[in-house]
Amino acid sequence: MIGTNAAADTVCSRAGCQEHAEWDVNWRNPRIHSIDRVKTWLACDEHRDFLRDYLVARDFPVLVARHGTIVDSVPDVTADAK
Repeated sequence: MIGTNAAADTVCSRAGCQEHAEWDVNWRNPRIHSIDRVKTWLACDEHRDFLRDYLVARDFPVLVARHGTIVDSVPDVTADAK
């Protein structure tokens, strides 16, 4: 059985960043995903806004929440849950 590394599971998704993720950047591509399809990038405090803005610039709905917050859907309106 292959184990998982819990520490690696909480590393920021920004390329090259090895910081611990404090945020979930939940998003979807509305052209190919239904409202209940949620994709998640992890973000440290430093890269939270960068990752969010990257997705918003592409017109993807985004909802940012504290890491571990359960998000069932990402509505078309961009929002942050803090």
